[in-house]
Amino acid sequence: QLVDSGGDLVQPGGSLRLSCAASGFSIRYLAVRWYRQAPGKEREFVAEMQNPGGATRYADSVKGRFTISRNFGENAMYLQMNDLKTEDTAVYYCNSFRYWGQGTQVTVSA
Repeated sequence: QLVDSGGDLVQPGGSLRLSCAASGFSIRYLAVRWYRQAPGKEREFVAEMQNPGGATRYADSVKGRFTISRNFGENAMYLQMNDLKTEDTAVYYCNSFRYWGQGTQVTVSA
């Protein structure tokens, strides 16, 4: 399973780091991804890190502000979010293979 955490209320321009811990399987040989779903909208792709190789891909809306990473020793993935905007408000989900986190709420508001 995947358990994501780190969501919070933050002001515009602020930063957050989301975490996603995997258990029962290893992310060592799998791609890892983050998605988000804003109220009234469909779930959308945010970021991906390929495996092997570690190549990354980002949605245009977060390029230059978000960074995806992973730690094999901790069997976890992360999403560093900087310069947050109100439109980043959503529930964020981590994903690897067929596994999904339960979601963590990120709210960007003054």
